[in-house]
Amino acid sequence: MLRRTYDDQVCSVARALEVVGERWTLLIIRDALSGVTRFDGFLHRLPIARNVLSDRLNGLVEHGVLERVRYQDRPPRHEYRLTAKGRELTPVVLALMEWGDNHLPTPTGPPAVAEHVGCGGTVHARMTCDCCGRRVAPGTVVGRSTGAATPPGPARR
Repeated sequence: MLRRTYDDQVCSVARALEVVGERWTLLIIRDALSGVTRFDGFLHRLPIARNVLSDRLNGLVEHGVLERVRYQDRPPRHEYRLTAKGRELTPVVLALMEWGDNHLPTPTGPPAVAEHVGCGGTVHARMTCDCCGRRVAPGTVVGRSTGAATPPGPARR
């Protein structure tokens, strides 16, 4: 199978998609965030082929999103635990979940909510400005080039 890449893109979103953009990968991360750690646990929650799951888990380990930890010697078996880098994907998964709830709702309501372990409140993905501290609506955000996005090339005159 020909792998699709974003190598020609000088873009942080494209680089992130190289790690989490393949089919099933964000669902594996979603399940890991909810406590699934074992291969059979992922298989039980996802209708995914064993070889595809193995490939996705290996890729997430390779990129430092998950770590493989042996929990049994004979036969050797491993758990897949989120790293700090992997846990930083929580707001991404929450934002996708909220978007799906808002724009692709099920007739019976949201199938899950994100709950704060400390108090039981519902957790939401929110955007805030680091300058004024205010909540920011999606329509009030613009992308601005930093100059770092310019691919290396011949000097311009």
